[in-house]
Amino acid sequence: MTPEMIAKVAQDSIYTILIVIAPVAGVALVVGLLVSIFQATTQIQEQTLAFVPKILAVLLSILFFGQWMLNHVVDFTQRLLGNLAQYIG
Repeated sequence: MTPEMIAKVAQDSIYTILIVIAPVAGVALVVGLLVSIFQATTQIQEQTLAFVPKILAVLLSILFFGQWMLNHVVDFTQRLLGNLAQYIG
């Protein structure tokens, strides 16, 4: 296995990770920002108010984007295993 092949596998892995987590991280970011704005305007500094909405939003986004995320991971795995003979040989 050449260094170029290792770099390509690492690059594909990082790209897949970023693509898969982007929707969930984006939803968590937006909900966290909205909760922070709400807390700043109302001066309510309850910790569960910041935690519970983000958890619910992340769970809903996983339900919504889950199939799409799984398809990306499966495609990556199939490409990796399909090229395994090339990487080993």
